Amino acid sequence: MSFQQGLSGLSAAATALNVIGNNVANASTVGFKGANAHFADVFASSLGIVGASQVGIGVGVSSIQQQFTQGNLTTTNNGLDLALNGGGFFRMSDDGAITYTRNGQFHIDKEGYVINDLNLRLTGYPADALGAISPSSPVELQLSANQIPPRATSDPLSGNLTAVLNLDSRDKVPPITPFNFANPDTYNFSTATSVYDTLGVAHNLTTFYILNAPTDPPGGEWTVWATLDGADPQVLPGGNLIFDTSGALTAASAKQTLPTWALTSGAVTPWSPGLLDYTGTTQYGSESSVDRLTQGGYSAGSLTGMGVGSDGIIQGRYSNGQTRNLGQVVLATFADPNGLKNLGNNQWSSSSASGPELVAAPGSGSRGVIQSSAIEDSNVDLTKELVDMITAQRNYQANAQTIKTQDQVLQTLVNLR
Repeated sequence: MSFQQGLSGLSAAATALNVIGNNVANASTVGFKGANAHFADVFASSLGIVGASQVGIGVGVSSIQQQFTQGNLTTTNNGLDLALNGGGFFRMSDDGAITYTRNGQFHIDKEGYVINDLNLRLTGYPADALGAISPSSPVELQLSANQIPPRATSDPLSGNLTAVLNLDSRDKVPPITPFNFANPDTYNFSTATSVYDTLGVAHNLTTFYILNAPTDPPGGEWTVWATLDGADPQVLPGGNLIFDTSGALTAASAKQTLPTWALTSGAVTPWSPGLLDYTGTTQYGSESSVDRLTQGGYSAGSLTGMGVGSDGIIQGRYSNGQTRNLGQVVLATFADPNGLKNLGNNQWSSSSASGPELVAAPGSGSRGVIQSSAIEDSNVDLTKELVDMITAQRNYQANAQTIKTQDQVLQTLVNLR
């Protein structure tokens, strides 16, 4: 009489309990993926016995499969805690040895590398000095804490100054001449903005608008004066602003080159803030006002914080109000995630069964998106695991009962006289 079926059943039930116990133990492990034990019946091969006459000899564990289903997301206060919502794995480097994880609890080490609790470095696409990201071979992400250099308002990368105004068509020619910026009776309207020289030093640029006699054909003509830091007022050399009878600014007068001023900040001198674009400015019968006044210069800035977008781009925030890309997190996917080799510590490595890694930015292909200041919880369902535990316990007891019964039958045969 055979005890094999009962013994195999005990072994299978014990394996199931081990798997369930591991799932329950990791119910609070960030990025953990629960597993299921898969079983298969076992038959002995024998010549001359048809299937209807075969009796199985037990059960075996065919595989233990991890379930890469999505876990719930929980928010945190760390901007570098990253949760994956969808497929893919974070790609980690340990001196060039690549592993993969779903645990996105990251922070920055003293050298600026983005690391996890095991000191493995997160990989991604680097950014150049201007923040441009070009997809290439992923590298260990090292975030620079350096200041970003200033940008002068006159720098071509800053673009033109823009001023969209409305100048009141009901205004009269000022009663007092000549122009004196200290005397409001010599001009109709003024506005101011900050501009930055080549060292990033801020200067106050003020423009003054004076209504002249009507143009020919009738419309409106305004002379513009400008001062830098309240000194050396100069008329704009490009001519006056000219409007037609509909209140629209003529294209020929829309773009004005600002005068140059001598600077004492140590920056390039004499210096001009560049081109001032008045496109969109109007002369209507309402109060003079500023609708838009912009410029692209800024001072030097220190890193004050950072955030990560859903596309994986790490963006630094600076004390001068600017932002700059510092790098981009990449995600790896596999043809068969269940073929990954589990290394423990929430880490997997690729294998011949998983296929090679396929690396790209979050949100592309089958890859999920990233949520900053969040973590992905374990996908273990404790209610289901506890029910499965009861079932495995009953299976173990039933198989033990089979062995006990077989023992009793064998004892009966031994006691026959």
